[in-house]
Formats: sequence, structure tokens, C-alpha cells
Amino acid sequence: MKKIAILGAGPMGLMCAMELLKQGHEVDIYERDNRIGGMSASFDFDGLEIERYYHFVCKTDYPLFQLLEDLKISSKLKWADTKMGFFYNGRLYKWGTPAALLSFKGLGLISKFRYGLHAMYAKSIKDWRPFDGIRATAWLRKWIGERAYNVLWKSLFELKLFEYSDEISAAWIGTRIKRVALSRRSLMQETMGYLEGGSATLLREMERFILAKGGRIHLNAGIDHVDIDNARVRGIVVNGEHKPCDAVMSTAPIQYLPRLAPGLPADFIASIEAIKNIPVACVILKLKQPISENFWMNINDPGIEIPGVIEYSNLNPSPQRILYAPFYMPKTHPKWALPNEALIEEVIGSLHKLNPAFSGDWVLATHCHRYEFAQTICPAGFQAMLPPMKTPVQGLYMADTSYYYPEDRSISESINTALMLVSSAQGDLAHAS
Repeated sequence: MKKIAILGAGPMGLMCAMELLKQGHEVDIYERDNRIGGMSASFDFDGLEIERYYHFVCKTDYPLFQLLEDLKISSKLKWADTKMGFFYNGRLYKWGTPAALLSFKGLGLISKFRYGLHAMYAKSIKDWRPFDGIRATAWLRKWIGERAYNVLWKSLFELKLFEYSDEISAAWIGTRIKRVALSRRSLMQETMGYLEGGSATLLREMERFILAKGGRIHLNAGIDHVDIDNARVRGIVVNGEHKPCDAVMSTAPIQYLPRLAPGLPADFIASIEAIKNIPVACVILKLKQPISENFWMNINDPGIEIPGVIEYSNLNPSPQRILYAPFYMPKTHPKWALPNEALIEEVIGSLHKLNPAFSGDWVLATHCHRYEFAQTICPAGFQAMLPPMKTPVQGLYMADTSYYYPEDRSISESINTALMLVSSAQGDLAHAS
């Protein structure tokens, strides 16, 4: 049995703990927040428990399905037929089906055919490694043409990735197309999943399993640093107190590691610092009425600087209507310096455009969460940029959402990455003295 410290109590850190406890190790989780869950944590939104950031389940989320089965809560996974919309130049169109594509006024017939053909092609790709070195914008333009790219993709790239738009890997965008495309029960109907009670349902069961196996979860307990001697982990320091351990697994953003583990070699630190992220400020509104019938609405309109809105209650029913509007932007963007109230007002000010019947008295409550490491920038060739999970310091391992690549961010990918992280340490833990 080895004594292992895990940094971060999001789904990845919790899953690491579960696996290590199954193997008989002693596990302590250290979380600087006052709750478990990371980006999937919930908060009290004016009397309604809801997640800080929206989550949904697709039909290919197999690691999540296995965990739900292991925890005997598969019955909590519910499926719902959902709709998608596209707000383009002042008009809301139905989207996501062949019929919607054909009726869309913004493209000609040839462009529509090329777009549909590309979606079918992306859906069929089994190995995305050959696309790692290809730029997504060039790949999309080649398949669907300049006109369709400008109408359907350009604003989404620019409002989420800004100056990085033209660098992104085709593998990164292609897996997102495929994940949603495969989450359908027919060509005409998209189907998404959600957990009854939200992600908190899963988090509570993971916590219960960890505590029952003797694991410990320490909240409000960000560590000072990892104690390293002779290129080997000796323990961690928390609030000035040394706590010995045999290994440390960090599931926090890897950008924290150079500060937390000053014993890392300079070239390894440089490889970490080469990985860039874009923050998010996510506005959440509680409304009297829905803005639309859609779960997801992409936006391409010169008067709206939001890439889309997610009406979560059109997937997971709730007494009030819940809408998320994420602002992804570099910290250098002028909007990042704005107060939350300004971003909330911008979202509310856009709703009348999306639905002319909207009135300000529909808004029952507002909130805005921010997270600095929301979206990893995955340029062409990103696979080779990722540092190994096993660091040069013996007993120190790391992973974060960067390691989902090329897959999309999801709780299922958190679980999958946790399994890979534990696997990367397996040999060392078996032989460590």
C-alpha cells in the first residue's frame, strides 16, 4: 500500500481516488474549493441547485456509462429528444436535421450538399490521428466552401478562439462534430442525456464510495507545494505543514504545476507553459418562459457577440427555465475586465433579438461564474505538444482537460483521463520502496 495525495476533487480527481482505493492504496484528496466537483460542481441559484457550467451526455460516453453501472445509479441517466437552432442575421432557424438544412435561407443548394456530406464524413472517421496536424479552418473550407464556412463556422471560431481561430487542429473540431452526430436516435432526431439531479448525483456517489473505502477529502485545502528531494516526491506541504506521501497526482490545471512543484526541470516547465487556455465567463439566467424550443442555439449575428446560448431546461426539465450564455475570451480581451453585471446585462439585452416576445420581467434571477482554464487551445500538431502524464520527478503525475484531446470536454472524458493517469503510475507504485 502506498500513500497518495491527489490534487483536485473534480470528477477526474475523484475517479483517480476510486481506482487507487480499489488497488488498496491510501488516498487523500486536496481541494482548494469549498466543495467537490470542479467545473461540474453545483451552487444554490436562488433556491435551485444547479451546475456552475452546463453538462450533457452523448450516446458515446461509454466511460461514464460504466461508472454509473459500477455505482449502481444507471437508472439516474435519462434521455430526451432535443432540438437545435441557428440564429443567423436576425432570424432563428431550425437546425440539426436534413430538412432544416434544406430550408435554411443562408446557403445555396451546393453549399448545403457539401456541408451535409462533410458531417456524414466526420461522423464516420474512426482514427483522428491523421487530422492532428491539419488546421480546422482549412479543413472545413476545403469540404464546405468559403461561403458555408463564413455563414456556419467563422463567427463561432472568432467568438470562442479569437486570435487562435486559424491555428486549431481539425482533429479537435472533428471529434465535436462526430460526438453530437452520433448522439441521435434517427437521422431526423437528436437525443441527449442528463443525470436526474444533475452532476451532483454522480459526485455524491463517488464521494460516498471514496469515504467508504477509507479515502479522505480535504476541502478548502489548496496545497502550498510538493516537497521534492533528489528529483523524488517526499510529500506535500499544506498550510505550512509537511504531509509525507509516496506519490502526488495532480488533476488541477497543469499550469499550476511549475509553482507547486519547483523541482521540475526547466524544459518540462517550458512544455507545460506552451499549453494555452482561454477563460470563460458563463452567465446563467433563471427565466419565467423559454426563449426558444431549442436546447442549443448557435448564433451568427452582427449585433450579438455571444457564440450561442444553451437552454438547459429544454433538456433537463425544471420548474423555472434555465439559460446559459458563455463568453469565451482571452484574459487580454477588454470584456474580461468588465464586471459580471455588465456581461449579464449584455446577455439580457440580446434576448429580445432571439425572441421578440421577451420582456425584462421574464428574468427571475441572474448569476455569472468565471473559470480561467475553461478551454485548452489545441493547435495543429497538439498531440506532440502534450507533456507526458508521468513527470521527470519520481512519484509526480499530472493531467487536466488538455489530455482529453482530441475529444470534447465532458465528465465522461474526465473519467477516461483519470483511468489513463492512474495507469501511467501503476508500474512505479508497484515497485516504489
